[in-house]
Amino acid sequence: MKKLRMMFTAFLLTIVAVLGIHCQTVEASDGVTYGADVGWLNQLENQGVVWVDDNGVQKDALQLLKDKGVEAVRIRAFVNPDPSFQWTKDNGQTCYLGYADIAGVLYTAERANELGMDINLVLHYSDHFADPQYQDIPEQWKDATAKELEKYVYDYTYYVMTELANKGIYPKWVEVGNEINGGLLYPYGDSTTNMEQMTAYLNSGYDAVKAVSPNTKVVTHLANLGNHTSISVTDFTWFFDNFLNTYGGKTDVIGMSYYPYWLGYDIDGVSVTLNDMVQRYGKEVMICETGEKESEPGKAYELLRKEINVLKSIPNGKGVAIFYWEPEANSTLLPDSYILGATEVVGTNMLKFTSALNAFSTAPKFLSDENAFAIYNCNSKKSLNVASGSVENSAVIEQYPYDDWDSQRWTFEKVDGSYYKITNVNSGKVLEIGSLSTEEGAVCSQYEYNGGWNQMWEIVTDSTGQYKIKNRWSGLYLGISNSSTDDGAWCVQTADGGSANTSWYFLVTE
Repeated sequence: MKKLRMMFTAFLLTIVAVLGIHCQTVEASDGVTYGADVGWLNQLENQGVVWVDDNGVQKDALQLLKDKGVEAVRIRAFVNPDPSFQWTKDNGQTCYLGYADIAGVLYTAERANELGMDINLVLHYSDHFADPQYQDIPEQWKDATAKELEKYVYDYTYYVMTELANKGIYPKWVEVGNEINGGLLYPYGDSTTNMEQMTAYLNSGYDAVKAVSPNTKVVTHLANLGNHTSISVTDFTWFFDNFLNTYGGKTDVIGMSYYPYWLGYDIDGVSVTLNDMVQRYGKEVMICETGEKESEPGKAYELLRKEINVLKSIPNGKGVAIFYWEPEANSTLLPDSYILGATEVVGTNMLKFTSALNAFSTAPKFLSDENAFAIYNCNSKKSLNVASGSVENSAVIEQYPYDDWDSQRWTFEKVDGSYYKITNVNSGKVLEIGSLSTEEGAVCSQYEYNGGWNQMWEIVTDSTGQYKIKNRWSGLYLGISNSSTDDGAWCVQTADGGSANTSWYFLVTE
């Protein structure tokens, strides 16, 4: 019987080749860059702060970060920051700016470059932090007209990039603006009132970056990733539809910040949004900022691993990087007591990195079985679900909008070479093709795992890089009956491996 199965599978693969459906098995992705924003580092060092390794030996903080698996640093730049490198917000709270003038940028970049680390340069186009609350025009630019600011943006960007190039440093990424959901250079570049002008500013920055370093990738960075109950895919779609499609915006990477400490945990929302951005716009995506409480390193460790799992699960290797924001800091040494660093105090002005960043050196592989996934259809925008949440053998698999049900969550476990068994979290049963069918249109169901080839699945990619789920026994692909977008439509197997109906995302859900 096993020999007959193998012969039949080989026959089907021949048919697939004749039909021109070219797929390849997906291997674990190692293309995600692990990074850290270190904007406060030099300022803390100047105040006498030191860092030690796990044995209490004092070392350079960047070297310690590299030892933790950090491969890139994120460096911010302000146009003309206060000489004290402190800033008092409208609410009276004072915070460190970090040495983010051009001298500080060059110093940090040279240190990172000497260690072989990549650089993500963040241009705030302000004298202090720019974020969804503050996008203030630099003091030296305040008398410029809206149109003149386009040249100011270009000239400043070109200047910073040239200063770096003169040191032989070319950033891997440059963020033109920081957390610009509402735009930049208020009031002229407000995205809600003048998206066209905002786009002109971003395009000026883009052009200046490319004029100095054509291979540097430009990032457009928004805040509030996750928490799709209030900040939904629709909000990001509105921004990028207008920026990219209506006004001709230029960017290479879509970047976002994810802080569950403030927004609430919503890793499935992170998965949905990042995958949606890739599918809609064909851009790479990165998590530009993230973090958890310094007092809960285990929680931060798990957060990073889930985020890495999300990025590694994005098709075409378009999930490119993740940056922990200010891991070298500690709340006891900061005027605003920022608590989302990744250190503990081990002596006077002496810090040690917690286990949080160990997530980088022990990063999960593609479809790690430590997380559950929603299996999300690219055509219908709906997820596979066991009908009625059944725990019975032979219950059919259907599609429904993802709604946090355990019957929509699945785990992947390698069982034989490149083949997975796909297990439902609610029932503990596995996805299979019933009755060992090799017919197109045969319905998928769940059953106790028995090692049958009809219960084994290969994750492959087509020529466009989209994920396909291929049954070992039949050689056919997972899809939805009649390419339906209706709730409750059945999951079936089909030979059409080249359509959106047989393309899937794997969305980390927990």
